[in-house]
Amino acid sequence: MSNQAGQGFDQEFDVIVVGSGGGGMTAALCAKSHGLSAVVLEKDAYYGGTSAVSGGGIWIPCNDDIARTGGSDSFDEAMTYLKGLIGDEVPESRIAAYLKTAPEMVRFMARTFGVRFRNVPKYPDYYPNRPGGKEGWRSMEPAEFDARLLGDEFDHQREAFKGTLLMGRIAMDQVEAHTLFSRGPGWVWLTIKLLLKYWLDFGWRRRTHRDRRQVLGQGMVAAMRYAMMQNNVPLQLKTGMESLIDDQGRVVGVVVKRDGRTLRYRARRGVVLACGGFESNPQMREQYLAKPTKVEWTAAPPINHGDGIRAGQALGAALKHMDLVWGSPTVRRPGAAQQITLFVERGMPGCVAVNKKGQRFVNEAAAYPDFRNAMYADDAKGNGTVPCWLVFDATFRYKYPMGIFLPGQIEPDSKLPKDWLDNVYYRADTLDALAGKIGVDAQGLKASVAKMNEYAKTGIDLEFHKGETAIDRYYSDPSVKPNTCLGPILKPPFYAVRMDAGEIGTKGGLVTDEDARVLREDGSVIPGLYATGNTSAPVMGPTYAGAGSTLGPAMAFGYAAAQHIAKDTNANVASSQVAAAA
Repeated sequence: MSNQAGQGFDQEFDVIVVGSGGGGMTAALCAKSHGLSAVVLEKDAYYGGTSAVSGGGIWIPCNDDIARTGGSDSFDEAMTYLKGLIGDEVPESRIAAYLKTAPEMVRFMARTFGVRFRNVPKYPDYYPNRPGGKEGWRSMEPAEFDARLLGDEFDHQREAFKGTLLMGRIAMDQVEAHTLFSRGPGWVWLTIKLLLKYWLDFGWRRRTHRDRRQVLGQGMVAAMRYAMMQNNVPLQLKTGMESLIDDQGRVVGVVVKRDGRTLRYRARRGVVLACGGFESNPQMREQYLAKPTKVEWTAAPPINHGDGIRAGQALGAALKHMDLVWGSPTVRRPGAAQQITLFVERGMPGCVAVNKKGQRFVNEAAAYPDFRNAMYADDAKGNGTVPCWLVFDATFRYKYPMGIFLPGQIEPDSKLPKDWLDNVYYRADTLDALAGKIGVDAQGLKASVAKMNEYAKTGIDLEFHKGETAIDRYYSDPSVKPNTCLGPILKPPFYAVRMDAGEIGTKGGLVTDEDARVLREDGSVIPGLYATGNTSAPVMGPTYAGAGSTLGPAMAFGYAAAQHIAKDTNANVASSQVAAAA
């Protein structure tokens, strides 16, 4: 996939960034702040990538908001926590670089470009009971952004997934979503307020169904796109990278396909690959991921095919963690381009996850990557766990959301498409009948439900300890006692939804150093080539430290790449001046 230099270029920039997600736009903006010309290339017709449809969270230990919101943190605590989770899978120097760079990046983006984040004090790390773990404060979310500032450019932003919107239309940030889903204090009034704010925005309603109030991933990419517009950083849509151009071992540009033409772009200082992983590439999934695996199971938009990873590999770049994903169980919604991730629902009281034998195999409220890992581990024992099933009763159906539909009190079964019944979701008056419909062992299912009902009485899950940690309880029902994650499964009809082994993105990619420089198999640097986000191997290694462990490093190492390019540029200029003076 490499393309040798030697002929003219159609366009030239100091820095070429491939990919318009959070990591890519951060790199381009930071390069611009150092006086370098930068361009962002996006092969799709819409900018924002996977970042635009995400929760927009970034995991930033030692962020400046922690003390202000009543918490505390330190570099040593964060390092203890990460090293305990990651082990030796990632060099300590790279972990340390992330912990140093991440809060610096947040500060810089706010001060220089007005791209602001706030911490979410109640959002725990995913392993808060581990040494160095915290029961809040490290995860941050984007500040609210007014879409009017973007003008017509807003029409080119990738739309949010309906599952992240109230009623499929109305924006809610992470704090609001937590209140609504857990039916926290004031949730009814909050619902009314959000509905009124949306529907009374008459002028904007005439323009589009999309909410003018941009939060989560929409708020992140909107704020960054606005900063690019304000700072004259160009974005080229429908411009896909075909290959990298190298000159005697140094990357000096990219070959792109634009408007049906093949063009050559020169990068005078560096190329930053920030174009996602390979979750939409069936061949790469079959080559690298655990089996079974299907493109149809992913919760990511169908845009990432491993372009950056394969381009770097063609130049001898090392790869790592290619068998890993940012995993989560997903459910199918007919007509959607991708499946829906069950982040919230599994922690609610009154549900049980079972395999083909009708047996539990995991703490339903576990962090989503752990849930997916448990699916494969149990499936390897011959228990038929990929896919698995989430079973719940009429009380759960009435009170809580379930990915593909809203709570029954808002969206009853009568409002759902008739052909969804016993196809997308399954319903029966008895557990025996439900087991027959979904093909699981009826005796096993009834035994699992009976155990869950006992655990609901005592508040203690003797098998998998559901509800014992702060992250388990984050999405639960505080009105349910004695354990907010455990409720009985008693009231017919009974329901089941199939859960597939999906993901929000693949993890594996190009090996990079603390400056985001891409490395060869022998550990040497490929000059002029940088990578961040899911194009690069994760600084988190095999773990998922907390909400925002994908986007936080993507932005931090996008920032680090720009800093290194600028520093390298200044060093070259100084060297040239010295030579000229001599």
